[in-house]
Amino acid sequence: MAMLAADVAAKKTSAVDVAKAYLARIEKLNPGFNAVLAVNPAAVDDAAEADKRAAAGTAGALNGMPILIKDNIDVKGMVTTAGSLALADNRPEQDAPSIAGLRAAGAVILGKANLSEWANIRSRYSSSGWSAVGGLARNAHAPERTACGSSSGSGSAVAAGFAPAAIGTETDGSITCPAAANGIVGLKPTVGLVSRTGIVPISHVQDTAGPMTLTVTDAAAILTAIAGSDPADPATKDADAHKTDYVKALNPDALKGARLGVIRFIDGYSPKTLAVFDAALGVLKAQGAEIVEIKAFDFGVIKDKEFPLLLTELKADLNSYLAKTPATVKNRTLADIIAFNKGEPRETPLFGQDLFEQAQGMPDLTDASYIADREAVRKQAQENGIDKLLTDHNVTALIAPTLNPPWLIDQVNGDAGGPSSTTLPAVAGYPHLTVPMGFVENLPVGISFIGPAWSEAYVLSLGYAYEKASGARRPSMMAKK
Repeated sequence: MAMLAADVAAKKTSAVDVAKAYLARIEKLNPGFNAVLAVNPAAVDDAAEADKRAAAGTAGALNGMPILIKDNIDVKGMVTTAGSLALADNRPEQDAPSIAGLRAAGAVILGKANLSEWANIRSRYSSSGWSAVGGLARNAHAPERTACGSSSGSGSAVAAGFAPAAIGTETDGSITCPAAANGIVGLKPTVGLVSRTGIVPISHVQDTAGPMTLTVTDAAAILTAIAGSDPADPATKDADAHKTDYVKALNPDALKGARLGVIRFIDGYSPKTLAVFDAALGVLKAQGAEIVEIKAFDFGVIKDKEFPLLLTELKADLNSYLAKTPATVKNRTLADIIAFNKGEPRETPLFGQDLFEQAQGMPDLTDASYIADREAVRKQAQENGIDKLLTDHNVTALIAPTLNPPWLIDQVNGDAGGPSSTTLPAVAGYPHLTVPMGFVENLPVGISFIGPAWSEAYVLSLGYAYEKASGARRPSMMAKK
């Protein structure tokens, strides 16, 4: 994306030509692949405005860059469905603040990316990447394998060359899993660095938007545009004090002298994944990093309580979002959505809504047990978790394989799943960066860099230095078409 932006700025090409080229590629290759849910009818006109800014010398850092947006984020002039027919009339009157930040930097909103419907929290038997609106998004390296989720379309679209970058959202793994599974970069920022206003929610405690890109530099550029405080999102009150120009902050020598803690307490990575990870550790060491083995951590209350807490927050937060949607939206509560799904067979041909129904029965956010459990989980992930691991082992970041190679799609039994490094940073609300690490039998795997709160500049620098040294990313099968 950086080279493309430079070409537009130097007038070697135009933003209009760039947008038209990506739109033509989507039209040709997306059918049956289903990474893109809808294109923006104003994209070419917006690109023309970018060309005018370039000519006038008023171009922003992302001027003319086409970006896809996960379809649970509000974009003015487009419908926000979260993949569900229940929100087919949800046409917001304004951009989400994160989208406004992209536009202020000159980006062109190319369209909406497909996703796991309702960000993959409707049923425990779901297939990641499937939505009633968009169909099944497929992996860009192997279409018979999962694109993971819930930012499935965002990950596969970038890897397939449908856009140089996309925005995803994560509650636990929904940026980092599809990024790793599709062989691209994904960053889940500190919760509170990026506004959640205008995003269909799961949890006000764990939700965040973040960039999904081909390179760490591009992720840094997009984060610079979308980070910042939003009066409508109390979690972002300190964002302006912490945000920076993340591109300028990238340090190619970040690995020299860095002490990195290897998470060994997550079981289930395949021997082939661990072999690729061991090779990655060799790269890190060659760049001057010191590797520290961390073999024990008790997930305890996190394992037992995270998901019930998310279901409690889903009920409250989704009801709050739906209440603020345009009057054209008839389904205005979780109970309404459940009733709609029961009467609409196109919503449930593959899996039901057991999690929605469970969430409907959860207590309010004022419930004493909920409050106590949420505090216990937060403390275990933060003070007793990442913070303590960093301090006790005198390391500056944690590293691990992000997950195993993407599993085969199974629309009968649902996702196979497997080990993942996503949960601890997700529950803590701390930054988690995944960068391409290599391949297992031509299937991509990623390496995770996890840091303390507000450490995006440092985590991105670690990933940047590793990316440059490893050269592990390679184009997908779809990108070569």
